[in-house]
Amino acid sequence: MAFLGVDQSLTGRRWVGPSVETDRAAEALSQDTGLPKSLCQVLARRGVSAQDAASFLAPTLKDLLPDPHELKDMQRAAERVLSALRKREKIAVFADYDVDGGSSAALVLAWMRQMGREATLYVPDRIDEGYGPNVPAMAHLAQTHDLIICVDCGTLSHEPIAAAKGADVIVLDHHLGGETLPPAVAVVNPNRQDESGDLGHLCAAGVVFLLLVELGRQLRTDGQNGPDLMAMLDLVALATVADVAPLIGVNRALVRQGLRVMSRRERPGLVALSDVARLDATPSSYHLGFMLGPRVNAGGRIGQADLGARLLSTTSASEAQAIAERLDQLNSERREIENAVRAAALSQAEERGLDAPLVWAAGDGWHPGVVGIVAARLKEAANRPAVVIGFDGDDGKGSGRSVSGVDLGAAIHRLATEGLLQKGGGHKMAAGLSLSRAQLVPAMTRLSELLARQGAGQGGPADLRLDGLLMPGAAQIELVEQLEEAGPYGAGAPAPRFAMPDLLIRHARRVGESHLKVTLSDGMGGGIDAISFGAFDTALGPALSAHGGARFHVAGRLDINTWNGRKTVQLRLEDAAPAKAS
Repeated sequence: MAFLGVDQSLTGRRWVGPSVETDRAAEALSQDTGLPKSLCQVLARRGVSAQDAASFLAPTLKDLLPDPHELKDMQRAAERVLSALRKREKIAVFADYDVDGGSSAALVLAWMRQMGREATLYVPDRIDEGYGPNVPAMAHLAQTHDLIICVDCGTLSHEPIAAAKGADVIVLDHHLGGETLPPAVAVVNPNRQDESGDLGHLCAAGVVFLLLVELGRQLRTDGQNGPDLMAMLDLVALATVADVAPLIGVNRALVRQGLRVMSRRERPGLVALSDVARLDATPSSYHLGFMLGPRVNAGGRIGQADLGARLLSTTSASEAQAIAERLDQLNSERREIENAVRAAALSQAEERGLDAPLVWAAGDGWHPGVVGIVAARLKEAANRPAVVIGFDGDDGKGSGRSVSGVDLGAAIHRLATEGLLQKGGGHKMAAGLSLSRAQLVPAMTRLSELLARQGAGQGGPADLRLDGLLMPGAAQIELVEQLEEAGPYGAGAPAPRFAMPDLLIRHARRVGESHLKVTLSDGMGGGIDAISFGAFDTALGPALSAHGGARFHVAGRLDINTWNGRKTVQLRLEDAAPAKAS
């Protein structure tokens, strides 16, 4: 039965509330702990018991950080790094061009610098070199370096790593591994075929952080002190959120602690980036994913590939300011390019049909730096895995995004092993691929078959899942702060979303091009301000602004709005439905 009887909201979705079992568990949890029912509804959804509630609300690395030795080759990798330091060997860091790669590289570079050594940074160009190590770059680096550390890439790079003759290679990665490993000294990757997968939710920066923990352990055994690793968690948090790693297990603690570190504003690159993004609030996972992450990514997408890693690793405030301003400019250009590709891709996908197991689009001249973002937009529109490919002549480069429960990376890796792609791989929620024009239709047909076997395409438009009812008068700052303690929220841990029933709209006004601000009232003295971003891109904006005195059920997430030093609770309104007269 639809929650509040909403079978089809103004955005075309059915509202789904908590199950009877979850509701009962929340009630019992509230009675046992004394915590607000709204918070307990979130905890019950996450399967948290009354016994574990206190530790869940205050996750610590001490309790959750795994032993680095749980990952194969970890000890060997750490020993090789320390050997290079002691022998004063030349070290290069080969990094992917996204946020995870840039953050991972910055972690290694910062650690090396604090140990009195400088390492060479190399980030491949997305268009000219593609993803991951390539033969010319690795052969060139090997001529002048003794050790090459590949971060957020390298697990499938057999030939490029073999080309690094005369140098040792260490791979620190999290992408799905193949049946064989490349000829590296160590391949540390929780998603190797011979790993348990228990740490498969780590992003590359999380893997790098575990290496730094192991390096610190080995240094202490030798009577030395290493750098302060806790101060580096801002980089791990940024990468974890921006790479859409699930915020479960140790990832929760890494992001929570990393956000605290970031709020101290000690890293020049993140300070400058926060300032150009006009981030004037305490940083949250939302800010990492939607304000900072896209700007760091902009360099790799349409600009100079190493800008993100350089920004995150610099110790110079002036250099950080210059790079941050450039990335902000590139991010604006990226949005313009993305909008053009998105319109064309959505039109093409709609013609093909949005109800298949796979939604895909391909076009000539589509910038490879934005196809991943556009794939995410198609995924959201259809609630299906999506792939978007840009062609330059006969060569196509694409990116895919998946929905919960469908492992896109494994399916694309299988396509590559079957010879239907030139190259392909990734992880459950995101993947990349290269193919020829002749391979396009056979590959997409086969990929659709593989995804259908996993259950893709069986659902309709995404239901709007709600944690329960909340009256405007109960939406106090204290409750929002308590809900934050159950975070951080993001992939694998959606932020709590509540429905507020039968409300009047007191004021409604358009803000900017497509946003809507409204003041809502329950008619009994309770009220709340709300903002709906992009409301006029959907039916929400027109319906709520021309409400005619009608009452509505509304749904959204709570946050705290700070204006001139004053804090108020605000509803980030995501959906609404006419309240049926009783």
